[in-house]
Amino acid sequence: MSQLNYKKPAGFTLIELLVALVLLALLVTSAAPMMQLSAKRNKEQELKKVLWQMRDAIDAYKQAADDGLIKKSVDESGYPASLQQLVMGVENIQDPKKKKLVFMRNIPRDPFATDSSLSAEETWGKRSYGSSFETSEAGEDVYDVYSLSIEVGINQQPYREW
Repeated sequence: MSQLNYKKPAGFTLIELLVALVLLALLVTSAAPMMQLSAKRNKEQELKKVLWQMRDAIDAYKQAADDGLIKKSVDESGYPASLQQLVMGVENIQDPKKKKLVFMRNIPRDPFATDSSLSAEETWGKRSYGSSFETSEAGEDVYDVYSLSIEVGINQQPYREW
């Protein structure tokens, strides 16, 4: 009698594939929260950077007004009337060539703004010099900017208060 040699087929069994998929799914679900936290941290760093840049430009505008480089009336605070004025520039009244003083290249978007139909300037809340910190009302000038996001940061502080 001849003995038949049966070879075991090469490859993975269905159970081995299912175990591998379960392990892969566990790895992905454990990494997802870390990736979300990392993405949020990156957005927060961007928000800090952008707020610093815009506030620095507002302060530079105010300093230029206080130094007499920008024409202002007695009843004006010396802060820009809008964020757009920081980009468009203002005439340097002490320069004989009347060159413009420009404080920003462009107005950045709030990284936490969700409405893409809004312009970059509309994504920011503006506080005027005459308003209090609690009311944060816009007015005749821009004294400060803040995020309009209702989210809370990793540090448990609302983005509006940054």
